[in-house]
Amino acid sequence: MTERERYEAVVVGCGPGGAAAAARLADHGVETLVLERGMESGSKNVSGGLVYAEESAPYTLDDLFDGFREEAAERPVTDYYIHNVAGEKVKTFDLVDLHEHDTDWCDAVLRRKMDSWLEERVHEKTSATGGGVLTNVHVDGLLRENGEIVGVTCDELDPIEADLIVAADGVNSELAREAGLMDWEEPDEWFQGVKAVVDMEPDAIDDRFDIGPEEGAAHLFSGDLFEDVRGGGFLYTNEDSLSIGTVFHLDSLVEQGAEPHELLDALLTHPLLAQWLRDDYREREYAAKLVPDSKKVAHEEPYRDRLVLVGDAAGQMQAQGPIIKGMNHAVTAGALAADAFVVSRGNTDPEAAGRRYSEMLEKSGTMEKLRPRRYELTRSVGERDDVTNALERVLESRIGSLAVGNPIAERLLERAYNSPFLVSMLPDTSTGYVTLPSIIGAEHGRTIRWENDIETPSLEERIGDLTYDTDVGNPHIELLDESAEASGAAVAACPVSAEDFGGGCYRTERVQTNGSEETLVSLDTQPCIECGTCAIVADTEWTHPRGGKGVEYREG
Repeated sequence: MTERERYEAVVVGCGPGGAAAAARLADHGVETLVLERGMESGSKNVSGGLVYAEESAPYTLDDLFDGFREEAAERPVTDYYIHNVAGEKVKTFDLVDLHEHDTDWCDAVLRRKMDSWLEERVHEKTSATGGGVLTNVHVDGLLRENGEIVGVTCDELDPIEADLIVAADGVNSELAREAGLMDWEEPDEWFQGVKAVVDMEPDAIDDRFDIGPEEGAAHLFSGDLFEDVRGGGFLYTNEDSLSIGTVFHLDSLVEQGAEPHELLDALLTHPLLAQWLRDDYREREYAAKLVPDSKKVAHEEPYRDRLVLVGDAAGQMQAQGPIIKGMNHAVTAGALAADAFVVSRGNTDPEAAGRRYSEMLEKSGTMEKLRPRRYELTRSVGERDDVTNALERVLESRIGSLAVGNPIAERLLERAYNSPFLVSMLPDTSTGYVTLPSIIGAEHGRTIRWENDIETPSLEERIGDLTYDTDVGNPHIELLDESAEASGAAVAACPVSAEDFGGGCYRTERVQTNGSEETLVSLDTQPCIECGTCAIVADTEWTHPRGGKGVEYREG
């Protein structure tokens, strides 16, 4: 039998969770190899993105990496607002109390800059213990012996054995799915985020957002701006750009037949944004990603044999109303997974580290943040259609308008928005995303009269501005059922496809079959931005491209 290459630990993915795991393992002297799919860490990664350092968290990025905030982050977020939109009327609430709850600091980040910086630090640390970071490597599966997970397989390398395998390979984790720990079966368990990075000079940001050079702003948007799709928008100030995007429940996108790029444009062209964007709009990059809803999918036992899951691969993305936190939980999970392995080092039970990791997540309070028990209690009642419909009827009645529209209610609503307790128990219905914010905007808002004259790029232009190393002849997605019934939802839901656009990944065509006409779906994977949406809404066999192939993000 050929002797395989072996390391004490293999970490798959060098985003925040993988970097934290690898750094902590190296700090303990563990021989650690990191395998990264992109040509450089961050080239495959997208986030909104804000990274938090929670006061209650056992680990933060600046704990693990000296100089992180100075070298790898954009602006610290000092201002935090939510805008309730009803047509051109907008009511804004200050959410700084919610933002600063349990917060040591919060910075805006761009993933290419941040993750590539982390990769360099990780390589320094892991090289000192006999490992290192290898890029352009697609880990495509789990290595098993006698049914037990003992390592990983790769497109570009021979199989590698390890005593610990950390799956930090993101929301589309092939390792989590192969281990049977996560699946892509239910659209209501996922969000889809779409983002534009918009060019803006630092002085213009300071002036237009009324902040200083060492300050930053975060703005959230909800209401009827996005019609009936459940979700909202965001705007974050970077050092010399803005991150502007939308995040929606995937099942709602499908139900409404909404197209992500059009929802993004609805935000970008609203009069409220004219004060910031003016007439010099320039998009640097268009991007998208799938986002797990931790309230429903955060795995409570994220391990199997020697495999542990961290970050998005374990569903560890907290999205509860205006609370949007993911990277910080990935950092905590990665570091705790490393500590769990060191504590159980030498134990012959292959699941010893995984069990200890799961216990540490619970004791640290991380799981309660990701899956709050109060949401579990309210969900069973609050997300019933009859309850939602009854509440909507009341709110939309004259009585509801009077109840929401009085000055006392205005003060109470702002306090409610700033309550972590109340926010974490909100049911996932249109009431909180659309109906109530629209009524708040209509009753308390001021009319926005600015003219927004920006012209957003077409979908074709956005795709054309992306960088690809296409893997011609090796499609990473196979369409298993081309019928409109099975896969037609992908035409609208895919962020680089649209019903009236024939140049994206998914498109429909009418064909004659046995004397009758039917609608079929076709797929071209070359424009794919690897978000994973189609894996849930279409009948596909979905994998990542080979190492370094496919889309390459410059900003993330």
